[in-house]
Amino acid sequence: MKRAGTVLAYGALGLVSVLVVGISLTIGWRPFIGPRARPLTGRKFDATPERLARGKYLVEAVGGCMVCHSPREWTKHDAPIVSGMEGAGQFIDLKGLPGRVYANNLTPDPEAGIGNWSDDALARGIREGIGHDGRALFPMMPYQLFSQLSDEDLSSIIVFLRSLAPVHHPMPRTEINFPVNYLIRSVPKPITQPVPSPDLSDPVKRGRYLATIAGCSDCHTPQRQGRPLPGLRYGGGQIFEGPWGRVASANLTPDPSGISYYDAKMFVEVIRTGYVKARVISPIMPWPDYRKMTDEDLKALFAYLQTLPPVRHHVDNTDPPTPCELCGANHGAGNTN
Repeated sequence: MKRAGTVLAYGALGLVSVLVVGISLTIGWRPFIGPRARPLTGRKFDATPERLARGKYLVEAVGGCMVCHSPREWTKHDAPIVSGMEGAGQFIDLKGLPGRVYANNLTPDPEAGIGNWSDDALARGIREGIGHDGRALFPMMPYQLFSQLSDEDLSSIIVFLRSLAPVHHPMPRTEINFPVNYLIRSVPKPITQPVPSPDLSDPVKRGRYLATIAGCSDCHTPQRQGRPLPGLRYGGGQIFEGPWGRVASANLTPDPSGISYYDAKMFVEVIRTGYVKARVISPIMPWPDYRKMTDEDLKALFAYLQTLPPVRHHVDNTDPPTPCELCGANHGAGNTN
C-alpha cells in the first residue's frame, strides 16, 4: 500500500509538472492571476485650447471613438449620432462577439459616465486596456493600437472627453463568455515609459500613425478567433453584421484586387462622400467620422496605404456571398480567390 501511495504521489507530481509547463508555454498564467496593471497615479492633464482642439480632432475624426461610444441612426447613409447622445455609450450590436459588449459612456456624467474617473484611470484604459475597476477590457476597444498614442495626444483626448456635455445614460457591464473572459486577461500591457510624439516628417510616416490610431488594420485584416490571418494584412474580407446589414471590409492594398485604381483625389472623395462612384460604402466603415480629417491627413493616409505589400484577395459587397478559400469567410467575390 505504501509503495502504491508513493507511485500515485509521484504520478500526481508529474501531472502537475506537465500542467505547469504546458500552461507556461501556451496561455500563460495571466488568465488565472489577472491582467498586468500598473498602479494609478495622481497625474492630471491641464486643459489648454490647443489640447482641446487636438483632442476633438483625434476623437471625432481619427480615432473612431464615437462610432462605438455613441448610438447612431444606422439606416441613414452617414449614420448620424442620435441627437444629444454624443459619447453616451451603446450596446455593440455586432454578430459573432463572445458575449454582450457595451461601449462605456464617455461623457463626464458623475454616475453614468467618467465624471468620477481620474485622468490616469482614463489614460490607463485608453492605452493599456485596464478598466477603472481593474478588469481587463475586451480588446475590441483597440488599446493595443492606442498604446502608440503619444503622451501629448493622449492628454488631448482626455481633455476633450472632459469637455463633452454630460449625458445620464447608464451602461450595463460588458459580459464576456467563458473562456474568452479569462483569456483576454493576457492582453493588457502597462506603459511605464514616456511615449514621444511620432515622427510626422513625411506623408508616409504621418499616414502610418493615422492608420494606427484609426484602427484601419483591425477592420481590414480578416481574423480567426481574434487573430489576424497571416499574409492578409489589409487584404479585407472581415465580416461585420449588425443593424447596418452584412458587410465585408475592403482590400486596401495596392493590388489590382484592392485599390490600385485609386489616386489621392479619388481616395479623398470616397472618404468625404461615402461613395465609390455610384457604389455606396456602408457607414460601419467610419467614413462619416474620417471625412472630418484634413486633406493633408487623408492624403498622408493614402500615401501610407500605397506602401503596403499587395495582397491578392477579391472582396466585393455588390456580389452575393460565396465561400473564400483564402480567408475562410463567405463574402462577395469569395469564389474568385
